Amino acid sequence: MSGWSVGTFAAAGAPGGEEFAGIVVGDRVRRLEPGVSVTALLADWEASHRMLGGIAPSDGGEWLGLHDLRVLPPHRPRQIFQAGANYRMHVIDLVAAEFMADNDRSHGKTLQDARRYAAEMMDKRASGGEPYVFIGLPTAICGAYDDIVLPPLGHKHDYELELAVVIGRRARNVRSEDAMSYVAGYTICNDLTTRDRLYRPDLKAIGTDWLRAKNAPTFLPTGPWITPADQVDSLDDLRITLRHNGVLRQDGTPSDMIFGIPVLIEYVSRLAELLPGDLLLTGSPAGNGAHWGVFLQPGDVVEAEITGLGTQRNRVT
Repeated sequence: MSGWSVGTFAAAGAPGGEEFAGIVVGDRVRRLEPGVSVTALLADWEASHRMLGGIAPSDGGEWLGLHDLRVLPPHRPRQIFQAGANYRMHVIDLVAAEFMADNDRSHGKTLQDARRYAAEMMDKRASGGEPYVFIGLPTAICGAYDDIVLPPLGHKHDYELELAVVIGRRARNVRSEDAMSYVAGYTICNDLTTRDRLYRPDLKAIGTDWLRAKNAPTFLPTGPWITPADQVDSLDDLRITLRHNGVLRQDGTPSDMIFGIPVLIEYVSRLAELLPGDLLLTGSPAGNGAHWGVFLQPGDVVEAEITGLGTQRNRVT
């Protein structure tokens, strides 16, 4: 069987109804046996992959129409690792904007000068620096078609679409050349941030406060499903796009990453132990709301897609 993914579903129109794991092929879902979960499948992904790949679309199992189902988050990972400032053009935009806003540094300089300065910084970082990775909470996850609920604290709620790696086996002190063998598959995450809650005025020397800026419930729309790694021909050819109220805001590819997935896995596994099912978010392309000066408001609609991995559509409330 080719062109398949795995996810978690429930009957449409039945909130709180029975959840089940299923294989997605086109617009149909093959329901797996009761008691089987995506989390359990990822716990022994090598065996699970063989089993799932051997299920034929015409077998005697129960096949359901995707339109008759609620698409739930694919699974609940134990750990979420998030790479920050990992897309070159995105960081150049941020650094150049900060440079021009600093009157002492920008005096007599043009925006082109600022972007050249930022590009040189990124080249140095790529050649001799390390990734920047922080930790997120699984409780922030919601489904690919669930509502995003804005918290009462803060006003500048932003989107950041990301390619997420799903880990397939325990990883500790992994070398970059071996790292891809630890990848089960990929999914989509929209890593939301409340920008005006990101820095603490009372603790300026501490820097970013990711807990209060990123981890509100529904602030990590995930899915719609997990696509196995061997179903993705070329990561660099994936197109990562996000539309806010129909306007294209983000449009990039993983080729713009400063640190690729093997380096990220090597770095994280040197500091912590990656577990089966863990998510590793790889950073966001240029074009977030802070870049455009447009933030999320109730009634907005965010539509996101990564080539071959599915789509998300979330209404903001």
